[in-house]
Parts: sequence; structure tokens; C-alpha cells
Amino acid sequence: MEQKFEPIKDCAHKILAISDTMDILNGKWKMSIVACLCYKPMRYSELLNEVKGISGKVLSRELKDLEINELIERRVLSTAPVAVEYRITEYGNSLKELTNTIADWGFIHRKRIISRMKKD
Repeated sequence: MEQKFEPIKDCAHKILAISDTMDILNGKWKMSIVACLCYKPMRYSELLNEVKGISGKVLSRELKDLEINELIERRVLSTAPVAVEYRITEYGNSLKELTNTIADWGFIHRKRIISRMKKD
């Protein structure tokens, strides 16, 4: 007799929440941008230098997406010449713990893989 599959309610609920989160933070660059802005507000050129490997076009697109999702805000500074600064919002700052957790896991994983490669 075939066993009937019954979805786990809590699991399905978490999967939906994870899916929603990944829809907003998807891609190679968004978490890096958020992590940088959790430290301090930055101008476009500073972000372009800080997030290694990102192109200007991609940075512009990612900043717009993060702004639409209320994770960052764009401020025009009253300087001559006019400058634009990006900063994390209070809502976006709620991702700080997540970025730290992901970074910690990444350090551990990198160390583990490098250690394994040295053994081989």
C-alpha cells in the first residue's frame, strides 16, 4: 500500500516566507549592497568600489529594486556638485542580523572547503 504524503504545515509556511525573502534579495549583489549600507551610508561611487565585480548598470538596477522594497533610501545631498547617497532604512536594518549570520556561515563554509581541498 502506498504511503500518503501529507505536507507539514509549519514547513510549508516557512517555505513561503523563505520564497518571499528570496524574491526580494535574489541575485548575486543585493545582500552585499545591504551589508555595506548596514555599516554606513554610501554614495554610488563608493558602493561601486566596495562591491567588487558589480557593473554600474547592475548596481543602478539593484539599488532601484532595494529602494522599491523599502530596504534602502536614496538621498540627494545639497552639495555642489549635487551628490546622491544611499542609506539603509530602519526596515532594511532588520536584515543586519541575517547578513551577519550569512557572512558567518560563509566564513565557516569557505574554511571547511579550503581545508578539505588541502587534504586532497
